[in-house]
Amino acid sequence: MESKTEMSALPFLPKRISLKTLIEASRSCRGCPLYKTATQTVFGEGPTHARVMLVGEQPGNDEDLKGHPFVGPAGRVLDKALEAAHIARADAYVTNVVKHFKWVPSGSRRLHKKPTAREVSACIPWLEEEIDLIKPEVVVLMGATAAQAVLGKDFRVTQHRGELVESGLAEHVVATIHPSAILRQRTHEDRHREMQRFVHDLGVAAKLLR
Repeated sequence: MESKTEMSALPFLPKRISLKTLIEASRSCRGCPLYKTATQTVFGEGPTHARVMLVGEQPGNDEDLKGHPFVGPAGRVLDKALEAAHIARADAYVTNVVKHFKWVPSGSRRLHKKPTAREVSACIPWLEEEIDLIKPEVVVLMGATAAQAVLGKDFRVTQHRGELVESGLAEHVVATIHPSAILRQRTHEDRHREMQRFVHDLGVAAKLLR
């Protein structure tokens, strides 16, 4: 059970802010209990002045073990969709709202568990600093957790995916599904359909970068 005391990453932010100091400081973050069961902090990666930032929910099992964002199955889906949308992953800054993997055991496997609103709120300062440093022209929020963390709990990705959303976050903000949602589709046809829609949403961001 979560502690009812205040949870926040703010006390762990470095005094001098740079991408390097943020990454180093995040490794020692104890702003919420998730660090206790995670292998390591998984911070964002990409060019310091990337024009587009992709924001997901949290690292998964592969990311937790390797220490890099979007390197597991969902990351491979993202890579294919970015290529189809004509966005080079090497040109994008990729990160998550929550920097530690939250999981529950299932036999020998570790299954993803959605972070709570308090855990998301505790971790948000890291994302805010990333955005402030990178200053992307376009922010793509992938999945309900990422979108609601930034745009409010009443925001519905299903109703506004692929649309430009008013936000002080960046000049342009687009919300879409998380690539893991494509993997959860039951049939090949469903996965293909959702992939096409995901590529379309990323294409909205791509057009803004031209």
